[in-house]
Amino acid sequence: QVQLVESGGGLVQPGGSLRLSCAASGSIFSIYDMGWYRQAPGKQRESVAGVSSGGSANYADSVKGRFTISRDNAKNTVYLQMNSLKPEDTGVYYCNARIPRTSWSASWGQGTQVTVSS
Repeated sequence: QVQLVESGGGLVQPGGSLRLSCAASGSIFSIYDMGWYRQAPGKQRESVAGVSSGGSANYADSVKGRFTISRDNAKNTVYLQMNSLKPEDTGVYYCNARIPRTSWSASWGQGTQVTVSS
């Protein structure tokens, strides 16, 4: 059982920055692919960014150039640095974990709220 705890959200003005953290339980964090997702009220959850066990990152077009995903395997933690935030970035942000080339993925955590508003 892998548990995921997201933190770092808050209220920020357009153009501002936030750094989200996701702490994972377990002893094999380094082999997981990790990803960030977000969900606005009344909308489906969408993928925002991912980082593979090998360190390769990918991003949704809507955040490319503004967000950076990174991981610290010693802390079992993945981060999402969010710069140049826009109101449309508002939502609950979740992380998740999966083992490459398998069907296994973790259950969802509680998420952390990000609100971008003037």
